[in-house]
Amino acid sequence: MNSGRLILAGAPLGNAGDASARLRSALAEAEVIFAEDTRRLRHLAQELEVHLTGEVHSFFAGNESERIVNLRAFLERGQNVLLITDGGMPGISDPGYLAIQEALALGIALEVLPGPSAVTTALVLSGLPMERFIFDGFPPRSANARSEYVHSIKSEARTLVLFEAPHRTQELVRDLLEILGASRKVSLCREMTKKYEEVFRGTLEELNSWVESREMLGEITLVIAGASPSEITARTPEEIARLVGECEAAGMERREAVTAVAEQLRLRKREVFDALVASKME
Repeated sequence: MNSGRLILAGAPLGNAGDASARLRSALAEAEVIFAEDTRRLRHLAQELEVHLTGEVHSFFAGNESERIVNLRAFLERGQNVLLITDGGMPGISDPGYLAIQEALALGIALEVLPGPSAVTTALVLSGLPMERFIFDGFPPRSANARSEYVHSIKSEARTLVLFEAPHRTQELVRDLLEILGASRKVSLCREMTKKYEEVFRGTLEELNSWVESREMLGEITLVIAGASPSEITARTPEEIARLVGECEAAGMERREAVTAVAEQLRLRKREVFDALVASKME
């Protein structure tokens, strides 16, 4: 195994005071740093009173595929490379996955510096059930794809966490209201840990009015309560079969897909198999 390491650094969401001692040390000692935004990195280092001595390279969604070649070269030379994004953990709806896959393919050791997470921070702030939850990144951008996506989560029993761009938040909330219903509980967290942090808690109907009454700015995280038992049991055989088909399209075997859908809808596996038969999918 090469002696170099890929260091995945959890960065503060917006409050530099949340930076860990390990992050401070790693930034000061890093030989090479790949940052989503080099200006933000330097600003963070200044706030932390850390002097950066390593090479600094940009590594964002627009150049990730190109820069991965440079990152690989540093790792192959046995150098330690630190990867940091604007906030949270690399790879979680941010650049990082390709770098991780590259390092593993080279037999390079990974080191994770745990840090703040917008997903779990918003979940706790929401006041919604958090024993079982899923994170689904950013929803589709186009209207048709977004509508199809919201229909697909209508009977999801677990609490759902989503990111969304501020200029698309109003359209997403409208779709959620129309498809999930006015009474579904929801929370919207904006600019978490920053000076103008704002948290809304209420129903989708109330959130729609709240969003329409103001200009949405900053980092947006939505937390949506899971479907009620009555909403889940209202699934038709065709809808259940569609969910199984989506799981299979994602690479699952039939039995795995049935198990996943049964867990999602809080049904017995036998009920899912019966729905497949009823829908003539078997």
